[in-house]
Amino acid sequence: MRLVFMGTPALVLPVLDGLAADPDLQVVGVYTQPDRPRGRGRTPEMPPVKSHALSLGLPVYQPASLRPARAQAELAALQPQVIVVAAYGLFLPPPVLNTPAHGCLNLHPSLLPRYRGPSPVVTAILEGDTVTGVTLMLLDQGMDTGPIIAQRQHPIGPEDTAESLTLALFQLGAALLLETLPGWVAGRVTAHAQDAAQATVTRKVERADGQARWELSAAGLERRRRAYTPWPGLFTHWQGQVLKLLDVAALPPQASPGAQPGLVVPLALPGMPAGIGTAEGMLGLKTLQLEGRRPVSAAEFLRGYPQFLGSRL
Repeated sequence: MRLVFMGTPALVLPVLDGLAADPDLQVVGVYTQPDRPRGRGRTPEMPPVKSHALSLGLPVYQPASLRPARAQAELAALQPQVIVVAAYGLFLPPPVLNTPAHGCLNLHPSLLPRYRGPSPVVTAILEGDTVTGVTLMLLDQGMDTGPIIAQRQHPIGPEDTAESLTLALFQLGAALLLETLPGWVAGRVTAHAQDAAQATVTRKVERADGQARWELSAAGLERRRRAYTPWPGLFTHWQGQVLKLLDVAALPPQASPGAQPGLVVPLALPGMPAGIGTAEGMLGLKTLQLEGRRPVSAAEFLRGYPQFLGSRL
């Protein structure tokens, strides 16, 4: 089966690996976004999918858009029977959707129609969900609105971050895709329409979302730390500098001393020598990183900055 894969970040590499390793599939092209300038030197850097595809000996294509006729003709010349999409990041216009005989299949890391849009994993953690999953769907012109081909559930653990959970979901999605693809192409598997009445839509995460808000509960802030890892992280400001709260723990009101929201107070807990008051409970501090410095344990931070205790953030 001739197949094109479209994806960009490192978290979707399990999908590409699964497709490339299947003897019944021929990956005739890998589409990813163009190289982007990175770092202080603004040196062009390859997307993770590109570097990995090249290491596998697969041909790589990087159009800035799939809207131009030339880009569409280049794709059509590959004669794919199926296009698999996983976190590609570019819009697929109707001529592209209609190119493969068996459609463009997308792996979306949520149980659609819940959490359509750009940040399904982040939102699931923020909402305190205990279960999420992955959906294999047939792409249409809407935003994650296409018919559902298959789904599989996955638990959300108390230590899961957006990074770890997304990787787990794409690993699960790769297995689901390889199990489902033969039946889909043979017509033994059919798709069913989403229930639009049950749909929820997520929004793009902004850096400002990582700003700690002490009027929230400690549990809510702890979820934000996990949801916004690796970006933008949970952070606050102290003495005019950004202070990243790299690892924290929510302490319930009955197990923590009372403190006004935003006030840093000492704690006598293993690995948590300090905490910050919130609207409900205490946010225990484990690992911190001051702007321009390396990450350190909270105990080491307090040895270097004892005046941190008693601060109002």
